[in-house]
Amino acid sequence: MYSHMMVGSNDIERSKKFYDATFTAMGGREGMVDPKGRLVYVHNGGVFLVTKPIDGSPATAGNGCTIGFAMSPEQADAWHAAGVANGGTAIEDAPGVRGADTPTPMYLAYLRDPDGNKLCALHRMA
Repeated sequence: MYSHMMVGSNDIERSKKFYDATFTAMGGREGMVDPKGRLVYVHNGGVFLVTKPIDGSPATAGNGCTIGFAMSPEQADAWHAAGVANGGTAIEDAPGVRGADTPTPMYLAYLRDPDGNKLCALHRMA
């Protein structure tokens, strides 16, 4: 259904440091900068971009928006640690299993990137 996800940033260099660390922690590669100055990450068939808003206004985080990345619990822990070490903010509960008493427990970890975008590492438990 989705072709890509994109978030805005007010500081592309700061975002590159954060997203390079989090993507490599989950087994991906560092991002490349395209001719328009956007960061581009490709992993497991998905495309994630970071850009300055084209209207020239400051980037702001979407209120109520969350971008989820599928990964293993071990990758989620590494992703979370890399994000916090590179300018992100840990939010909600510590990484771990949620809904253990439900039919579909999940391993979740949440961060805000340096621009305030809400990110989630998610693994559906068997």
